[in-house]
Amino acid sequence: MRPSRSRLATRVLKPDNIAAMSKLQLRARLATTIGGAAGRVSRLAGRGDGSVIGGVIALRLEPGLLGLLATGRQIVMVTGTNGKTTTTRLIVAALESLGQQVASNAFGANMEAGLAAALARAQDAPFAVLEVDEKYVPSVLTATAARVLVLLNLSRDQMDRAAEIWLVARRWREALADAPDCLVVANADDPLIAWAAGGAKQVTWVAAGQRWREDSWCCPECGSHLHRDDSDWRCGECGFARPTASWVLDGQTVVDSAGRRHELSLALPGRANRANAVVALAVAEAFGIDTARALSRLREVSSVAGRYTTVQRRGRSVRLLLAKNPAGWLEAFDVLEPAPVPVLLAVNAQGPDGRDTSWLWDVDYRHLRGRPVFVAGERRLDLAVRLEADGVAFQLVEGVDNAVDLVDPGGLDVIANYTAFQQIRTTFGRST
Repeated sequence: MRPSRSRLATRVLKPDNIAAMSKLQLRARLATTIGGAAGRVSRLAGRGDGSVIGGVIALRLEPGLLGLLATGRQIVMVTGTNGKTTTTRLIVAALESLGQQVASNAFGANMEAGLAAALARAQDAPFAVLEVDEKYVPSVLTATAARVLVLLNLSRDQMDRAAEIWLVARRWREALADAPDCLVVANADDPLIAWAAGGAKQVTWVAAGQRWREDSWCCPECGSHLHRDDSDWRCGECGFARPTASWVLDGQTVVDSAGRRHELSLALPGRANRANAVVALAVAEAFGIDTARALSRLREVSSVAGRYTTVQRRGRSVRLLLAKNPAGWLEAFDVLEPAPVPVLLAVNAQGPDGRDTSWLWDVDYRHLRGRPVFVAGERRLDLAVRLEADGVAFQLVEGVDNAVDLVDPGGLDVIANYTAFQQIRTTFGRST
C-alpha cells in the first residue's frame, strides 16, 4: 500500500519542523524534498546535474510550487533572446554585495522546472535572480510577483518551438499591464523590447545597443517602416519612437542615471557583455546598491557556465564561445582573436537548439575569411554548405580534439551552439 502524503512527510521531514509549518509550507517542503532526492539520484546516475528532473517531479506533486517558493522573496527575472545567462550571473554578483544569499538558476535551466529547482535549493535566500525562457515570462511573472523584470532583446531563435517574436512581445506587454508593482529594466535600443515594456507602469530604460537589426525594421505599433539614425529609431506614421535612456553604454564606459561616468573594465570580453553589465548595474541601483560597489563585483566575473573559459588541451589554448542564433553569432565574431588564429564551429540541431537550421543563412560568415576554419557537430554538413556559399575555406572534423590535433601550438577559438557547446564542455570536463 502506498503511504499517504502526511505519512510520507514524517519520513522525509523532522516532526518538530512539521509542527511549525503551515499546510502550504508543508506541501512545498514535501514536494521539494522528494524532487531534490530525485535530482540526487539523477546526478549519481550521471544524467546531468539533476535540477530539471527534480523540478519536474516537485511541480507534479505541487503545481503551485513556484509561487510558494517565491513567497517573501525579492525576485528578479531576466529574459531575452541573447545574454540571459550572463546578465543573470552579473546581477547575482551585484546583489551578493549586500551580504545576503542569492538563489539563481546559474546554468540556464530556465523553464518552470528549472526555476522551481533553483528556488528550492536556496529556500532561505531573500533574493533570487532567475533566467526565464521567453515563452514562460507571463506565467512566471504571475506566479512569482517578481520585483524586477529585465528585457534584453528579441530576435528569431528556435522557430520550430518558439512563437514569432512579435507574438512574444505582445504576450509580455499584456502580462506587464497586469503587474503594476513590477519594475521593468528594458533595452531602449530594441524597438520590440520598447514596445513590450510599454505595458509596464514602471520602466528604467537602458541604452544597451542593438547590433542585430534584421528582425526590427517594422514598427511594432502600426507595422510601418522604422526610420533609423545610428542608435536612434522612430516610426514616421504613428510616432512610436525610441525612449530616452537613463543608463547609457558609451564605448568602454557607462553613464549612470545621475550622469556620472564609470569605466567598466570587465573581465568578460566584447560589447555584448558590456551591454549586459550596464543592465545589471541598472538593476543593482533598484536595490539601492552604489554603482561603484556593484561594478567592483561585476569585474570579478570572468566566465559564465563555461562561456569565455580558456582550457589547456594538448599544448593548445582552447577558448569556448556560445552562439545560438544569428544575433549571437554576430557577437561571437566580435570577440574572436584576430586572424590567423584558427576557429572551430560546431552546430547541432537537437531539441534545445531548435531543429531548424535555416537560420545559418542569416549569418555573415565572411568574417572568418583568412583563418583556418574547422567544422564539427551533428549538422556540420549544413554549416559547410553555408560556408562554401560565403567563400570561407574549411575542414570537416569529427570533434574538438580532432581540431586541436590539426592546429599548430597556440590558440583555438571554439564557437558552438547550445548542445554542441555542452558536449565540448563534457569532453573537457564539466568544471570548464
